[in-house]
Amino acid sequence: MPGGVVGIEEAGALVYGHAVGLDLTRRDLQAIAKERRLPWDTAKGFDRSAPVSELVPLDEARLPADARLWLEVNGERRQQATLDTMVWSTAEVIAALSRLYELRAGDLVFMGTPAGVAALSPGDHYRAGIDDLVVLEGSFARD
Repeated sequence: MPGGVVGIEEAGALVYGHAVGLDLTRRDLQAIAKERRLPWDTAKGFDRSAPVSELVPLDEARLPADARLWLEVNGERRQQATLDTMVWSTAEVIAALSRLYELRAGDLVFMGTPAGVAALSPGDHYRAGIDDLVVLEGSFARD
């Protein structure tokens, strides 16, 4: 339903697939924006701010409610939670977003951040995944 408000009942049918991604934040830019009471856009939308894994179509894999979302940095587990502990369901998030934005085929919706958010540094290696579905792996370049 491009451009229209989507109800919770139909929102789930709009999901093509699942992936895992890192929704990064430049805390230095975020602090400046907060101090000046400005939007955080530049802190969230910078170059290479959202690495994403391959997209797995729903017809190839359905996620169980207790699937684990996790992040490791330099071999240490930093974050993990099961999908059933998320505050809002996928359908609820899509319905809410459709009231604010024109959602279109191909849009990516990032959701679900387990406890344990922490800074990443140049040279850090990360692995993020959803158990039995997909893994995203990479490193942050040194200056």
